[in-house]
Amino acid sequence: MSSPAMSELRHRDGQATDKTNDEPPTSSGCVPPETVGIPQINEPPIPAQKDHVPTILKRLPQRWQNWVIRGFFSMLLILGFVLIIWMGPVALTLLVLLIEMMCFHEIISIGYAVYRSKDLPWFRSLSWYFLLCANYFVYGQSLKDYFGIVLHRDFEFLQFLIDYYRFISFILYIFGFIFFVLSLVKNYYLVQFTLFGWTHIGLLIVVSQSNLLTQTMFEGLIWFIISTLSVICNDIMAYMFGFFFGRTSLIKLSPKKTWEGFIGALFSTLVFAFFFAAILAPHPYLTCPAMFDSESHSFVMRCTPSSTFHLKEYHLPMILKDAFGILGFQLSTVTLYPAQLHAVVIAAFASLVGPFGGFFASGFKRAFKIKDFGDVIPGHGGIMDRFDCQFIMASFLYVYIFTFLKTANPQKLIQQLFQLPVEDQMTVYNSLQEHLVKSGAIEL
Repeated sequence: MSSPAMSELRHRDGQATDKTNDEPPTSSGCVPPETVGIPQINEPPIPAQKDHVPTILKRLPQRWQNWVIRGFFSMLLILGFVLIIWMGPVALTLLVLLIEMMCFHEIISIGYAVYRSKDLPWFRSLSWYFLLCANYFVYGQSLKDYFGIVLHRDFEFLQFLIDYYRFISFILYIFGFIFFVLSLVKNYYLVQFTLFGWTHIGLLIVVSQSNLLTQTMFEGLIWFIISTLSVICNDIMAYMFGFFFGRTSLIKLSPKKTWEGFIGALFSTLVFAFFFAAILAPHPYLTCPAMFDSESHSFVMRCTPSSTFHLKEYHLPMILKDAFGILGFQLSTVTLYPAQLHAVVIAAFASLVGPFGGFFASGFKRAFKIKDFGDVIPGHGGIMDRFDCQFIMASFLYVYIFTFLKTANPQKLIQQLFQLPVEDQMTVYNSLQEHLVKSGAIEL
């Protein structure tokens, strides 16, 4: 039995409990200073994805709504990518820098929201300042290599920014480091140092990879195109095979990824890269390194193509001869571009290892209980959601090209020589002449 007094007590307790649960957070959004640490994450720090579904598609099931929207914007992205390739390596470099900054913005925004840092001074400003310093450091050598002549001739007053870029960027970083130390706030040290590390991890991911990607573009657009489109093809085909045939879950980090999608995408990407490389290989615009023409003030891709882009006859191994024999084809040799075999290796990495960049990003998002990095591209999420696999591909492509495909580039060396003082150029000239005479290549 319950008395009226007991009922009144329960009523008061319930009111007290509700008041406690509904009490708003402090104005800073953080726990009291004396208990500051890394706050618990109880809700997504980024707003839920906006509704981009047109009225005409709302009659379809949600699964098909996403399929149509994602497919439409995928086609727009591919068409835009083709247009920028046609504009040349400078436009592609600017695109990479834009994507880098947007990815960095999404990463920093997550840190800003997760750690409730709105009352901490200068977090966003310092993050972007460090991004500027990092880009100046990693792109300084590229500016010196590719724009050195025009800078020396037409913008001599800026030459010191290129000649001493390492020292200048280091000093700029030190200023940012000192300012960070001076901005430390008592009782918020742990959060501030966590955000400092967060910023530098973001820099490591986006700046270093974008710089590697830029360097590979200037060695020949073909490898950049094949690498990028292999990742895109793999992603699209994994989605298609998974959508129609997916039954077996591939990895717990991404429940929607299936073995059927993974295997179907692997074979589709290998076939795509093999034949697509044959289409691109005959075009010097795509296969020649980009060199700056000081007369036209533009980059040109003109050269004698290397052996990688000349047709070559290959003898098939016995196991392949037998396999073709079973199918009714009597083949003992095939004629291919060596570039096609390199394209298959790149596509294999994009299919087998590239998806783990996406799985890594999925784990990151699950750790912070967010659906997407952002909401820039309808049906896809944020920029980082689309380029998570491209970052790991950038490292592989750079290592692969400069290990197996890098060839001597006389034009680049000549441009570097033109930037030397006259006395140094004469030293090189005399040494080269002496060497050629000794080797019998020329006679005086």
